[in-house]
Amino acid sequence: MKLTFIGAAHEVTGSCHYLEACGKNILIDCGMEQGQDIYENVDLPIEESLIDYVFLTHAHIDHSGKLPYIYAKGFRGAIYATDATADLCSIMLRDSAHIQMQEAEWRNRKAKRSADVQEFVPLYNMEDADGAIKRLVPCHYNTVVEVCEGIKIRFTDVGHLLGSAAIEIWLTEDGEERKITFSGDVGNRNQLLIKDPAYVEDTDYLVIESTYGNRLHEGDKPDYVKVLSEILNETFAKGGNVVIPSFAVGRTQEMLYFLRQIKAEKLVTVCPDFEVYVDSPLAVEATTIFNKNIYECFSDTAMELVKKGINPITFPGLNLSITSEESKSINFNNSPKVILSASGMCEAGRIRHHLKHNLWREECTILFVGYQAVGTLGRSIVEGAKEVKLFGETIEVRARIMTIKGLSGHADKAGLTDWVRGFKSDITRVFVVHGDDTVTDEFAEYLHDEYALDAYAPYSGTRFDLITNTAEVETVGVPITVKKKRTVSSVFERLLAAGQRLLTVIQHNEGGANKDLGKFADQINALCDKWDR
Repeated sequence: MKLTFIGAAHEVTGSCHYLEACGKNILIDCGMEQGQDIYENVDLPIEESLIDYVFLTHAHIDHSGKLPYIYAKGFRGAIYATDATADLCSIMLRDSAHIQMQEAEWRNRKAKRSADVQEFVPLYNMEDADGAIKRLVPCHYNTVVEVCEGIKIRFTDVGHLLGSAAIEIWLTEDGEERKITFSGDVGNRNQLLIKDPAYVEDTDYLVIESTYGNRLHEGDKPDYVKVLSEILNETFAKGGNVVIPSFAVGRTQEMLYFLRQIKAEKLVTVCPDFEVYVDSPLAVEATTIFNKNIYECFSDTAMELVKKGINPITFPGLNLSITSEESKSINFNNSPKVILSASGMCEAGRIRHHLKHNLWREECTILFVGYQAVGTLGRSIVEGAKEVKLFGETIEVRARIMTIKGLSGHADKAGLTDWVRGFKSDITRVFVVHGDDTVTDEFAEYLHDEYALDAYAPYSGTRFDLITNTAEVETVGVPITVKKKRTVSSVFERLLAAGQRLLTVIQHNEGGANKDLGKFADQINALCDKWDR
């Protein structure tokens, strides 16, 4: 039983851990790196075609985004996830593939103009996304699932995103038993739409995130409905629009929850019948999935509305924009309105078109309701940029720029501590991951000093023996000294991956009937004869 840390080690994104147990090769999460990248990540120690299972904590791309990539490289195992996570992955992975393909198309057009003959191949395509989605195995919360001999898992709601879960893994091998729990991303407490994090009672080893492991969310939460109502009244009185850059999955649905209440209580007096536009195909599909998973994932507060026959995230005046024509028409409507659009950090998507049409208007408000990473357009606007570039055009920032703080899907230091203290038995060791470089060390030191837990923050490449409780390989971080170009899978690399998968299939057929093996060998030889040059 060995655990190797691959991604989100002293970094926030790209979550991926490799577990060897019971003769199986397992990944816990397979995420894409997003934003600032500090350390080099080691490669997987095995070929993708040899991975038997992926256990997925939730659908966010920094946890799930490379599933189509490993499928393209030969993975054909099973991906275990909660019902809601499987639903969300079915749209989010396709959306990610669409982005990869769009980027490749744009780069190749640009290369033609500059006489660059090298073709840019996307990290993966829609076929790969569809292939990964077909490997999903939906599981219910709080149900022990026997994956294979010696391996059982259970998903527990941790309230970070619809379907998000901590994963408990029971391992039995050669008479030895160990239990390891992966927290995934632990959610904030006292949320209105989805449930608070549930606790896990016991484990031998714990792998815990530390996104906010060194700080608390600022003060008491504001009255979101009151603050939002005031912003709407003030903006509508001037004849302007309220444009909200919002993450398509999670934050958009929270904002709809608040807007439904504002409408129901008639808190906007200036323009009481104002229209709300959700302009993001991904957000529209995600909202449908939220509605599908009401009974399993919604909080008690939200369920009280449901029992009264009220859908917490829909209301009169809500418009869902799917086509590009519907999106374009929004800015030809001169009535004051709310526009919710992705991406939340303004880096891509339809929000950039709405910023182009509204940033220069003094009567409008751009309202940020989520974290803005360093280097993003959203961060630049929040920090007071006087002008920005959009579609090659310089746009002056004259609109009022506002933020609503306290909206976070992550537990802060107090919330993480509370979740760790929920374990009723002693924990052999705690591994701290998924946090900024110094934050992981600070949170590990805090858990050790304050709660006497054997905690430390591994770097990518560290391999740990869960039987002997020792590090077989303990690495140090290798900083990225040159800005990395995004790696892409060339067509030839896909061919190599297919060859590796063929070897894997051959090995899996060892001991088969001679007649069948002979037929298989003839088919391979015929294919080789066709392509051998």
